[in-house]
Amino acid sequence: MPLTPSSRMTRRVFIRGLAAASAFPVSAFAQERDYQVHTAEWNPGFDSASRTITMPRSRFATLSSSTAQSIEQAIQNYQGILSRGGWPSVTLGRERLRVGMRDRAVTLLRQRLIVSADLDQAAGVSEIFDSYVEAGVRRFQARHGISADGVVREATVSALNVPVESRLRQLENNLVRVRAMSGQLGERYVVVNIPAAQLEAIENGTVASRHTAIVGKPDRPSPVLQAKIQEVNFNPTWTVPASIVKKDLIPRMQEEPNYLSRNKIHIYDQHGRELQADNVNWQSNEATNYMFRQDPGQQNSMGSIRINMPNPHAVYMHDTPSKNLFGEDMRFHSSGCVRVQNVRELVAWLLRDTSGWPRQQVEAVIKSGERFDVKLAKPLPVYWVYITAWANPDGIVQFRDDVYGNDGVAPAPVVGMRG
Repeated sequence: MPLTPSSRMTRRVFIRGLAAASAFPVSAFAQERDYQVHTAEWNPGFDSASRTITMPRSRFATLSSSTAQSIEQAIQNYQGILSRGGWPSVTLGRERLRVGMRDRAVTLLRQRLIVSADLDQAAGVSEIFDSYVEAGVRRFQARHGISADGVVREATVSALNVPVESRLRQLENNLVRVRAMSGQLGERYVVVNIPAAQLEAIENGTVASRHTAIVGKPDRPSPVLQAKIQEVNFNPTWTVPASIVKKDLIPRMQEEPNYLSRNKIHIYDQHGRELQADNVNWQSNEATNYMFRQDPGQQNSMGSIRINMPNPHAVYMHDTPSKNLFGEDMRFHSSGCVRVQNVRELVAWLLRDTSGWPRQQVEAVIKSGERFDVKLAKPLPVYWVYITAWANPDGIVQFRDDVYGNDGVAPAPVVGMRG
């Protein structure tokens, strides 16, 4: 059970709240607790043709030697859109729009998707939300980090209504960031794109595997950094940082006195002697004087794996027992560290050149429940980057929300529903 419950927010409310959030520096608190702080109107005019627009599921890496050139091309394309008058705003006339519906808003939706090349111009303009429009919406959603279900809700309308000027500025800002990182990234490396809450394992410029991630909250952001992955810890213990003891653990113990015992967290004084929870005054900050360590196991906040990458921010990547958060669009729940979905696949890739560590051995050690540390045969570069707009050689342009407010480009408000 989490130390600090995380309220369920809509994408719109979440982004509104970012305006007040400052990018505090990340320190030891980044070694975080894995808190969980997740009738169609059919008519004869409905077009049931097969979906013809390709979804952006490529092996192109977010950050590679070709990223800067691809962004430059995207900037030219968006400058062209701007010179032609941009795209229309979409008014959400109902709670949602989906395949099979007829609505005046669909006409503008079609026009908007055609301008950004998410819908072929040959699809035409009408009030019917057919399968071509659904495919175009899915493509747009995938490019903007929204669950690609083809249904137009508030979050999709908000992204549709960001002006082309803002998107162009996003691309220009991120071109500067990408150019600053130009150079030899390595033959094999890992990239965590923080705004996308996504990790890529890259080999020879191609994505070997892509993983959904959970990254830092706006008030406990994941830092931009470059480091080397040196070691994998199987079935690790977890030492609670003092900042989390104060912010999260003390309030939790005030509410649930048996929290420590239930989650197998032990207390030790400065001399290494174990204390009982009853001996601590939880109505004060006395607990910050002690060390708290959680046993390995299913309840451990780092799950079964920790990936060590020494760095000044004391952050790392790890597994998590709380898998449900990976299903959300807004995956900003940690205290700075990065939780990785399907982390075993990543670890098998990291240890590929380390003798005696095939995937079967990885699984066997995890299943044993025993603590075990493995050094990589060769330290692997890892880059945590803040890229909110990028493009690939296939011409697909991706955008993500500026969750930490580093772009200075505010999201557009949602156009209200018609009465």
